Amino acid sequence: MNVSSTFRVARLIAAKDLRVEWRSRVVTNQVLPFAVLVMVLFAFALDSDAVLERVAPGLVWLATIFSVLFLVARTYAVETADGALDALRSAGVDPMGIFLGKTAALAAQLLVLEALLVSAAVILYRADPTPSGTVLLVTTALVATVGLASVGTLYGGLAAGVKGRETLLPLLLLPVVAPVLIGATRATESAFRTNGIAVSEGWPWLGLLAVFAAIFSVVGAVAFGSLIDE
Repeated sequence: MNVSSTFRVARLIAAKDLRVEWRSRVVTNQVLPFAVLVMVLFAFALDSDAVLERVAPGLVWLATIFSVLFLVARTYAVETADGALDALRSAGVDPMGIFLGKTAALAAQLLVLEALLVSAAVILYRADPTPSGTVLLVTTALVATVGLASVGTLYGGLAAGVKGRETLLPLLLLPVVAPVLIGATRATESAFRTNGIAVSEGWPWLGLLAVFAAIFSVVGAVAFGSLIDE
């Protein structure tokens, strides 16, 4: 298929996935409350303003990564339950378009989640980003989200047809997203000025996030068809 056809497929797949999630309300009724509950529980467990301010960036991204597992498992459970993914491949739909569409839909959900988690960090942990810190924070969220969505879609497809995928997916996904957790946490620390860290110190970490996102976006787009065919 040509590029325009690939992006047309991606747009249709993304719209389909988002429509399914909107109708099911799983994100709003389960994933978002779960993520906020994680933040609240840590606030009660640590019970120290100084500690909370120091760990807030890491908690935001830990809650995000835990939610990625839920979202990916949910997406592929729907696809495999009714054979939708097999039907798409049998119909000759471009697998690159499927990957890009599912990645875009997952990224859109993650951005909503991250906005809520950052708001929770500001309220619960007294994070106070400056205007320049906010720019860094938004850029970090965008780049990290592309990486997380690409990895989630790729490994979700890999585990989709495997027995016990609910336990296999975390084992596959969590070690791989460690660079995102590290890079996004360090950049967010700079955005929040945690422990007096300057905002300028956070920008170099975006290089790590960008490389990670680029690698898995390309690998996923190329390899996704082979993974779901097996």
